[in-house]
Parts: sequence; C-alpha cells; structure tokens
Amino acid sequence: MTSTSTAQRAPFLSSLVPFLAVLGSVTALGLGTSWAKHTLFPAVGAQGTTALRVGFSALLLLALWRPWRWRLAPRDVKAVLLYGVTLGLMNLSFYMSLRSIPFGVAVAIEFAGPLAVAILGSRRALDFVWIALAIVGLALLLPVGVGDTHLDVIGVLWALSAATFWALYIIFGKRLGHLHAGHSVALGLTVAALVVFPFGVAHAGAALFTPGVLLVAVGVAAVSSAIPISLEMVALKRLPKEAFGIMISMEPAVAALLALLLLDERLSAAQWLAIGLIMAASVGCAATSRRAAPTTETLAA
Repeated sequence: MTSTSTAQRAPFLSSLVPFLAVLGSVTALGLGTSWAKHTLFPAVGAQGTTALRVGFSALLLLALWRPWRWRLAPRDVKAVLLYGVTLGLMNLSFYMSLRSIPFGVAVAIEFAGPLAVAILGSRRALDFVWIALAIVGLALLLPVGVGDTHLDVIGVLWALSAATFWALYIIFGKRLGHLHAGHSVALGLTVAALVVFPFGVAHAGAALFTPGVLLVAVGVAAVSSAIPISLEMVALKRLPKEAFGIMISMEPAVAALLALLLLDERLSAAQWLAIGLIMAASVGCAATSRRAAPTTETLAA
C-alpha cells in the first residue's frame, strides 16, 4: 500500500515542479525589484540601480555560463548587440517608470510589449478577443483612459517605453534562438550592462561604488536575475512554450501583491481589474498560440 501510494504521488509531485519553478521565478524577480526600489533608489536613483543590477547580473551569468566556451559566428555579432542594447534600455526604462508609478502597474503595462509581438504575428479572429482585453486593461491604467487612476504621465511613458523595448528584445532574441540560452543571455546582459552603466555613473557618481550599495546590488542581482533565470530554465525543460507563457502571466499580480506587502503600494479596484484583464489577455494568447520551439525571449525579462 505504501509503495503504491508513493508511486501515485511521484507523477503529481513531478508535475508541480514546473509550476513551483515559475512561481519561484516571478516571486524572486518581484522580491529583487522591491528590494532595489526600497534600498537602492534612495541611494543611487533608478539609473544607478539599473546599472548595478544589470552589471552584477551580467557578471553572475558570465561566471555561470562562461560564454567564451562557445564560438560566436560573425553573423550573430550584430544580433547579440541589438539583443543586448534593447535588453539594457528595457531595464532602464522599467526602473525609470518605478520612480513614480506602482510596481504592479508598471509590470502590467510592460506586458503590452510581448502581447503585441504575439498577437501581431497571428491572423486569427480569436486574437481580437485578447487585443480587446489588453486595450481595456491599458485604458483603465493609462491617465488618458476611461479609468481615473491618477498615474504619473511620465512614469507611464517610461513603462510604455519598456514595453516597446521588450517587444524588440523578443524579436532580436528570436534571431539568436539557435544559440545555447546561457550563451546568448550572458552575452546579451554584458552588452546591456555596457549600455546602462554610463547612465548610472552620470546620475549617481561615486555613490555607485560605496561598499554598502555594492553589497546590496549583488544581492539584488542574484535574487532578481540569477535565481529567476535558473528557475525559468528548469520550467522550460518540462513545459511546452504555451504552458510556460500561461504561468508567467501571473507576474503582474505577484508584483502587485509583493509591492503591497513590501512597499505599501496600494492599488485601486480599477487598477486591480486592469491588471486582471491584461493577465487574461496574456493567458489567452499563450493558451491559443501555435507551438514553437522555446527561444531566449523568456529568459531575461
């Protein structure tokens, strides 16, 4: 009886692994970002935080993957540069948005980028349902929309900029789909660090290199990059791309809940509804998408 019961539990526990990996990934990302906003923003600003987070993330992944072990073809150099530049600007834009709008709202707006890429690549009538859900959700969030959410316009523009760069990052990442994920992500983050570091130095100056700031930045980089990327790779090995997309769609809600608990960022009912609509659009789009091979688009967002 005991051996039979154990055998029956094994498939169930195995099926929980990818879900727990994705949940752990989005939770770690939310914890790292909340930690950065609470601790690093007052010391070095959004620009300095971006430079340190991306810089240390790049160093961690370089040490982990050692991308110099793989040969990079000349035709891939331009793709890596474009991929890295958009990754850096995406991170910078997102952190700039967090200066004046809630974390959960910024994540929800940023999700418009991958949603647009997924939907524009299809011509099915069902996709208009996901477009409609996303538009209504964004309309409830944006200051010019039907909802009265009192969001800072500049912050919203930065979040929309992050969404645009996320879309471009996915497009350029697809061009590197033939490379090992660790290879492309480590190189991409290195380029991203070179892009954002001058912004951090220009804004924060010598404060960027104080021991206390550097120590926190290492922790933020580990929690918000190294851990999520590792957990996502565990999930991607066990899940179809569509199922992974559905699970990762919980990120705006997790971000909003963590921001409520850790940063005391309280959202209105309309904002929660908007986040729910954007999540529903993302889930629907992922659930009805055609199967394709996993790419690097999910590994460093």
